[in-house]
Amino acid sequence: MSDSIIHEVRMIREQHAASFDFDLDRIFSDLRARQSQHEAEGWKIISAPASSPPVPNMALQRIRFAQK
Repeated sequence: MSDSIIHEVRMIREQHAASFDFDLDRIFSDLRARQSQHEAEGWKIISAPASSPPVPNMALQRIRFAQK
């Protein structure tokens, strides 16, 4: 499957990482700085959930996607 939006997002992500020589610490620092800048501009930042979502009920999924 080829999706132009996914391709574009991956290309931008690759360019961003390349601009920091793929150094995760520098990438993370940049993303944190951008987040702080957005907060200062009044953007609402939504925190990650405190706990992970519950494990799906596999029995129900088997019924839902069963072949007829």
